[in-house]
Amino acid sequence: MADHRIQRRPLELTPTEQTITRALAATRAPVERGIARLKSWRIPRKSRCSPNRMTSIAKAILTLERQR
Repeated sequence: MADHRIQRRPLELTPTEQTITRALAATRAPVERGIARLKSWRIPRKSRCSPNRMTSIAKAILTLERQR
């Protein structure tokens, strides 16, 4: 009978994979912080407007957050 188990990857990454992982993490971190800031405001949670309008509101909120 054939063994159809999924082979696990080794725990250590190659240097290329480490570089790619670091680059992705560096790109993702500011986006995640921005989303966390948006979630702290009540406007996006209670809003019932179009997505186009919410884009403008989100930009305004992030601009205000940068000014703090």
